[in-house]
Amino acid sequence: MGGIRVVARIRPQQTSELQKDCIVSATGPGGEPSSQPTFVRIPSFKNENESFSFQFSGVYDQASTQQAIFDNEITPTIKHLFNGFDVTIFAYGVTGTGKTHTMRGGKSLAERGIIPRLLSSTYRRCRKIEKDSGGATSVGITLSYYEIYNDKVFDLLEAPEKRTMSGLHLRDNGGKTVVVGLTERPCESLKEFEKMYDEANVNRSTSATKLNAHSSRSHAILCFKVTMTTGDEVRVSTASAIDLAGSEDNRRTDNGKERLIESASINKSLFVLAKCVEAISQNQARIPYRESKMTRILSLGQNNGLTVMILNLAPGRSYHLDTISSLNFANRTKKIEIRELENEPITKGCSRAVPTLPGSSMHRQPLRPLTSTTHNTAMGAKASAKQEDRPAKLFSVYSDRPKNASMVSHGLKDTARRSSPLKRPSEAGWSVFDRPPKRHSPERGRRRSGAMSKKAIEDMIEKKVTDILATRVMDHSSAAPVPEISEDVQRRLDLLEKKIDGHNDAHNDAREQGLTFLLMAKQHAVRGEYKSELRMFLLARDYFPNNAKLALKIERLQRKLQGKDHTRHGRAETDDDSDSEEPVRQCAKVADSNDKKVRLKYDGRSGNDDEYQAEVEEDTDEGYDSGDSFRYRPKKAKGSRKAAASSMCTEERPTCPESPRTKQLLSIINSRDMNKIKSLQGVGSKKAEAMVEALCGGEEGDGSCPVV
Repeated sequence: MGGIRVVARIRPQQTSELQKDCIVSATGPGGEPSSQPTFVRIPSFKNENESFSFQFSGVYDQASTQQAIFDNEITPTIKHLFNGFDVTIFAYGVTGTGKTHTMRGGKSLAERGIIPRLLSSTYRRCRKIEKDSGGATSVGITLSYYEIYNDKVFDLLEAPEKRTMSGLHLRDNGGKTVVVGLTERPCESLKEFEKMYDEANVNRSTSATKLNAHSSRSHAILCFKVTMTTGDEVRVSTASAIDLAGSEDNRRTDNGKERLIESASINKSLFVLAKCVEAISQNQARIPYRESKMTRILSLGQNNGLTVMILNLAPGRSYHLDTISSLNFANRTKKIEIRELENEPITKGCSRAVPTLPGSSMHRQPLRPLTSTTHNTAMGAKASAKQEDRPAKLFSVYSDRPKNASMVSHGLKDTARRSSPLKRPSEAGWSVFDRPPKRHSPERGRRRSGAMSKKAIEDMIEKKVTDILATRVMDHSSAAPVPEISEDVQRRLDLLEKKIDGHNDAHNDAREQGLTFLLMAKQHAVRGEYKSELRMFLLARDYFPNNAKLALKIERLQRKLQGKDHTRHGRAETDDDSDSEEPVRQCAKVADSNDKKVRLKYDGRSGNDDEYQAEVEEDTDEGYDSGDSFRYRPKKAKGSRKAAASSMCTEERPTCPESPRTKQLLSIINSRDMNKIKSLQGVGSKKAEAMVEALCGGEEGDGSCPVV
């Protein structure tokens, strides 16, 4: 058993950070400076005078190099990798602490990260092993690279256009988690790896945040398998280099909508990882590996190999709480124990031959005696004593021996016969002998010997074919015969089908056009344009000739328009007769016209306009003059503003003299300007709108009809 090796690395100070804000330091035991520090010291967040110290396997300060970290922590694992152990290396820390720089590094030779250096050392060792073995051992490397973005697995060795929305799926195989459908490419040289690795990193999800210009938005996992073949023996070991995305505080990173979704997924997976470490440290029965795909792949405490964790820390005071949280997580992680077991080699070769001898030539393997213990000897003696006291059995028991000649016809066995081989005795004098074979049957021997003649085989095949053909004939004869259709009838049917299809298409087009006319008629009715409405109804009648409802609407609308024209002509004649009367009195009589109550009666049995009759009910007041100067008009329906306005337009304006104010009011109303009309005293928006609609309706119905 071994624990996880945890090393801490403090990234260099950035240009935007001040030296006085550097609070994280690498020290030796007792807080003293050391060339090989193993402690990380950080002050308390609440009290600056207090400080916390965390001990790890190795601590690297801001001046440490990539080469030093690789030589001290990663190089020893390469030897174990070729001995059959699995190796896992992962970087952990908050965003902006240098995890990707530690794992991937830069382009220069001195800035190369752990992954390029690990592959370079692996290739050098492969060539050394092949050279030392004289070609007897061959080593191959297979590479796979994928990321976990928003808790979905995507292959980085394939183009993003080939990705599916759900990503790749995970499966368990022999205690290990594998990615289904993951691309595995053989890699023969370091140059080929660098080209493949750079192309795959372009497909990785990265974005800029307030704390990091090239922030990783996914967990990246690089796996390469080392396969060593020596003759018939094959040994496979796997190395995994994992660059985890850093936890983020959205209040500091200033993330947008898409970055918030990514940040939530990253923080959730890291939180599940912390839960797994906490459950392992407390020896809980259930460890929540399956709550996140990242923890399921990492499988801390379950992988049988070597695990190295690189804790990346930021020295600045702005990361104070995040640094303490990361140190606490690493302190719990280093206590996890892992079974360091090497992978068993696989032997290539043929499987063991199985004997195929028929019948009496096949012998079974002899059973071993159970006389090695006193318990088995005593149990065997008791079984023998019980066997002697038992009566004869009345049924046949299977035995490898042939039946004796003394056996009676009803099937009873001799009592002196040996018991079943399943209840073998355990006496000390029992000798090992070959078990006799099963009873050989002549028929079974003939069946296995394959002495069937060629003629018998042909007869059997012919009989089978005859039976099958007879069955098919019976099936076809049972079905009803389908009469054939002549070419003339078929041609007429095709023409009829085309005609029906064309009629249906024409009918659908006609119906659509008719519905369009009906819709236009409804719009005209809303605006009060009755003539246009009647015209649309007449056009729609051609497409719906037998529609009684449409015919009724057309008839009602025609009567309405005819009655309106008749009323207009009657008013015009009355106005001509009353031109000689006094204008002022005529205006007064028009103002008091509501003293006369007019009722309209309509006889629905006739469609003529003559059926409209006006019945006048005069008041009994004797103060009124005779009705010669009074015009009787039909009573208008309430709420019909447009009809009232049109009737006003048809009336001839009184000849009374107009005052300047009256002229001003008439000019404002005739201007049809809503703002000017609403500025009049006692006129609101509704009244102004009604006036404008009445004037416009009058113009549409009977030409221009201003109020003046």
